Amino acid sequence: MRSMLGLLVVAVIALLTYKYYFSNMNAAGTGAATPMQTIDLVGVKNDLLGIAQAERMYLTDHSSYASLDELVSSGALSMKKTGRDGYTYDAQPSDSTFRVIAHCPAATNPGCTSFVIDQTMEIQPTQ
Repeated sequence: MRSMLGLLVVAVIALLTYKYYFSNMNAAGTGAATPMQTIDLVGVKNDLLGIAQAERMYLTDHSSYASLDELVSSGALSMKKTGRDGYTYDAQPSDSTFRVIAHCPAATNPGCTSFVIDQTMEIQPTQ
């Protein structure tokens, strides 16, 4: 009888620990997104990196940065769409810098985050 009670206590402690661990992960935001949202977000970030790489290639050939249309027409970027899953991309070039913003569809996806990348090649959430 004591071994059965001991086993029950250990099982309850294990279940509470498991529940506490995963509830903290969701509160921290690491498990809050659905798998599809995570895949979409990774795709958006990969698109930003691809656009930034195209900006670098364009800079070496033309000594300045370019708009998305100029990147596509020059062949530096092969992108069929100007967005992904509601996100829209906007390039803001100048002679010495660029910013590419992935605008989040706040109207259809409240609480989503827009992202920006520049010549430092670091993706950051917009403020």
